[in-house]
Formats: sequence, C-alpha cells, structure tokens
Amino acid sequence: MIYCTSCGTEMSEAAVACPKCGQPNSLAEGPVSPKGFVPTLLLCLFLGVFGIHRFYVGKIITGILMILTFGGFGIWSFVDLIMIIVGSFRDKNGLPVKR
Repeated sequence: MIYCTSCGTEMSEAAVACPKCGQPNSLAEGPVSPKGFVPTLLLCLFLGVFGIHRFYVGKIITGILMILTFGGFGIWSFVDLIMIIVGSFRDKNGLPVKR
C-alpha cells in the first residue's frame, strides 16, 4: 500500500489513480524511455524536417528517410510534433518518451 501524493489517501500500488481525488499514480505507469520529453520536443520543433529528433530516440532508419524527404515535405515532422506533444511518441524500443 502507498499513499496518494495529493490527498494522502491510502491506495494500492497497482491503482491507476487515487480513488478519492483521482490523482494519477506514477508508480503504475510502467517503464518509460530514458530519452526526455523536452529535448525531443525542441529537436522536432527546430530540426524536425531533418529528423534529428528521430536520431535522438534511436530511430536511425526513419531519421535518414526524413532527411531525404525533408520530413515528408513537412507533414511527417508535423505529425511527429503532435505525437510528442500528446505523449504518444515512442523510442526505438517502443517505450514512451518520459515527461
């Protein structure tokens, strides 16, 4: 059993959120990538058409393809930017980029 960081209510370690206040349980989220959210976001924002953010997370082949197509003519890099912002962008091992 653990305690909620927001309200102090006792809850299970496996609980997704606190039953009283709804605060998400950070222990139940599972593994995340060692690559950070902010560097990935900034690399995509400023160098997205060159795929530098993909090299950063270990996706070398798609990074090269982004260089050759200028980020899918901007569309691919824009989609990646949205995915990073909403938290669904993953590294080469399939782990979500940590926030």
